[in-house]
Order: sequence, then C-alpha cells, then structure tokens
Amino acid sequence: MGMCLPCLGGGADEVVVTPDPETRRRQLAEAAEKRQKETSNRGIKNPEAVERKKRKQEEMEKTAMTSAPSGGGGLRWQVG
Repeated sequence: MGMCLPCLGGGADEVVVTPDPETRRRQLAEAAEKRQKETSNRGIKNPEAVERKKRKQEEMEKTAMTSAPSGGGGLRWQVG
C-alpha cells in the first residue's frame, strides 16, 4: 500500500505550492497572449515579413490621405 498523505512519509518534496493570485493572473495573461499570437500566425511562414508589409501598406494609405486635394476636387456645376 502506498502513502496517501505527505505528512505520513517522504511526500513533502512533491507538494506543489500555488502562486499568489497576482502572479497567477500574470501567468494566465501571458499564456493567453502567447496563444493569441500563435493563432494569428498560424499558416504564415514568415510573420515578420507580413508585419512589415502591413505597416508599409498603412503608411501608403496614410500618405495618400494627407496628399489628397482638400478643395473638393470634383466636377463643378454652374447654375445660372
């Protein structure tokens, strides 16, 4: 028969100490962030290249928005 309780013999080394709630919360948040990152990168061979491409596209859109003519730039109708 095996020993069930750590106080009855030698099992004290196997007792797992649970971390305080703040440490546990931080660990859970880190694990969730890691899972989310892995999920978003699933199927992508080079995630860094995808990020660079995305940032470049955003910069191009931003530049296009700022350089667009602000005077209306459409057809003008003359009433009269």
